[in-house]
Parts: sequence; C-alpha cells; structure tokens
Amino acid sequence: MQVLRRLPEMRHPDLLAGADHLEDAGVYRLADDLAVVMTTDFFPPLVDDPYVFGQIAAANSLSDVYAMGGEPVAALNIVGFPDNKLDMALLVEILRGGADKVLEAGAVIAGGHSVRDAEIKYGLAVTGKIDPNAMVRNGGAKPGDRLVLTKPIGSGVLTGAAMAGKIGQEDLTEAIAAMTLLNRAGRDAMVDVGVNAATDVTGFGLAGHAFEMADASEVSFVIEASAVPLMELTYDLAAGGHLTRTHISTLARLGDQFAADGVDETLVKVLADAQTSGGLLISVSPDKVDALLATYGPQAADCAPPAIIGHVEAKSSKRVRMV
Repeated sequence: MQVLRRLPEMRHPDLLAGADHLEDAGVYRLADDLAVVMTTDFFPPLVDDPYVFGQIAAANSLSDVYAMGGEPVAALNIVGFPDNKLDMALLVEILRGGADKVLEAGAVIAGGHSVRDAEIKYGLAVTGKIDPNAMVRNGGAKPGDRLVLTKPIGSGVLTGAAMAGKIGQEDLTEAIAAMTLLNRAGRDAMVDVGVNAATDVTGFGLAGHAFEMADASEVSFVIEASAVPLMELTYDLAAGGHLTRTHISTLARLGDQFAADGVDETLVKVLADAQTSGGLLISVSPDKVDALLATYGPQAADCAPPAIIGHVEAKSSKRVRMV
C-alpha cells in the first residue's frame, strides 16, 4: 500500500474493483450483466515435485477470481526459469501441472511469457467473468454474520519446514491436497446461497485477511481460535519455531487493532502465518450459514471440511479479536 499511494489513482465508472479497495481481483464492467475479473500471481516452488508445484501455483492464481464470485475463462502463463542451468523437462512438468489445473477449472491457457531467471517462478494471469450484480466483495460483512473458512490452516508452516529439511515431502500430503484444491466449490456455494463478503486466505494469513475484510466492512471480526482447523503437525512445528516471517509483519501491521488475550501464543502466530492457495473466508448471515455448508461440494479426501470459525460484531477499536 505504501507504493500504491504514490501512484496515480485509477478512476472509471466501469472499474468496479481496483487496487484502492484491496479486493482480491480487479473487476471491469463490459455490460450491465457482464464484467471481467482480472488477477495475477506467481512465486517460487514450495514442493519438490514440479508437476505438483504447477498445480499449486495455478490453483492459487485462480483463487482470486473465485473469491470475487467469478468464473475463470482464460489464463496466461508467467514463467521465470534458469534454462541455462536446469533441464527444460522440469519446466514442461510445471506447465503441465498448471495446464491440468486450469482445465479442471473449465478455463484455457491462452499463452504466456517467460524470462530467464536465477530462480524458478511460476504463476498465471487469469481472466474471469462475472455478473456485476453477483460480485462478492471483501467489504459487506454485517454484525451477526457467521465466519466460515473453507480450508485448514498450515501450508506456510508445513512447506517451510519441508524446505528446511525438518519434515519429509511425504508429510505434505494434507497440505498438497489443500493447496491444489480449487476454491470453485466455495464460489459455487457463495453464489447459490448469497453471502455478504468473502476473500481468500493467502499471504497475510487468516488474521491479516480477516482484518482486511473487517476494515473494508466497517465491522469487527471475532475468531474462535480453537475452532480454526489446522493441518496435522502444524501446531507442533510452529511451537518448535518453524514459522515463516510473515506472522511477524502481519501482526505488526495490525497493531493495536488486533487482540488475542488469553489465546495460546503459538496458535496466534499460526493464524497470522502466510498460506498458499488457502481457503475462502466467507461472511454469511446466520440464517444462510447452514445452507452454505450444505451446498458446499465435497472436499478432497485429505482436506478438512469447511468450518464456522467466528462471527461479526459492530465496529470496535479491535478490528480482529481472537478468543
């Protein structure tokens, strides 16, 4: 945001969601009943298997379209690859993983761009479509709403521990299942039932993205820390110090607008830690929450089901409170 504030403001009557609102994706209206949803993301490998990495990166990129209530239609590959040092067969597998996940989403790869880089990086620029009247924003949560999280927390801790050699790749089964799982079922349930606000949980962790939603909605979120599903081994690894640095910057950014009095310190850190291709955080009225959970499609076998993790209150000095 410090950089964005120094750039010219982008204002247009058909730009329905832009960088100034911290939405998950940009939305531009083409007609009264049609808008395009645009997003991009890419990052270095988190797992050893290049095909699985491609799937994770693609699912992560597609997620922002789903978080807005949109439907992905096309994507462009974004690649950084040290072709002078590594076998091109690795890149083939990365792109194959991404392509398979895009096809699973019902979209197509329309091309892309690659550059020689010292480090492997991969992701997508995704275009989706949406009816502007059905768009789901990160603002709009209302006091009394229930907060639903559609994937468990722990991908940052687990992948970081694996890269540090503290656990084996075989211990990432649950994390991989969650990270490769499309947020399409959550999107479909949101659109079918009608919800008040949503976002996907990624780089700022559950605490950071909850703060963004609460701030945009002019309300406060109460998160029941013990109700948040965690991936196996996550807590124990975090207690041993295996966390990304993101939890530090996220909690610093929230400052005195965040409170977690009486909540286990390790658990607070985990819930502020970065996630990759995380679930949707949905704010839904209490009379619709059961329908939302019932409408939600089946999860991957190794991925915990959606869970109610808190509620929304009127705005107070603490935008996010963990209890």
